[in-house]
Amino acid sequence: MKIALPSRKNMIDDHFGHCEYFTVITINENNEITERETVESPQGCGCKSNIASTLAESGVTLMLAGNMGEGAMNVLRNNGIQVIRGCSGDIETVASQWLDGSLKDSGDSCASHDHGHTCNH
Repeated sequence: MKIALPSRKNMIDDHFGHCEYFTVITINENNEITERETVESPQGCGCKSNIASTLAESGVTLMLAGNMGEGAMNVLRNNGIQVIRGCSGDIETVASQWLDGSLKDSGDSCASHDHGHTCNH
């Protein structure tokens, strides 16, 4: 299994579409992290880029994210990537929280997401 985490300086980036890069981790059948890689984030909003298809083609099926608009959520879901929102902190800690079952989707998304990338929580 592969999990993507929108990242900035090894922390979850609060806004998916503005992340510096994606950390992609591979989980084996024993729920252990076996590999880490970095995927460059494309310029522009995540929902308007090809990042969802790029991540899906590499085998990503789950994204542990801070926040994102409904457009990005739909694009990721349409590419077979489940999203858990409301994550924050160090990417290793967030991955560990998911592995131990303590992460739940916050249900929060950007209420309005215009081209200025303003996010109203």
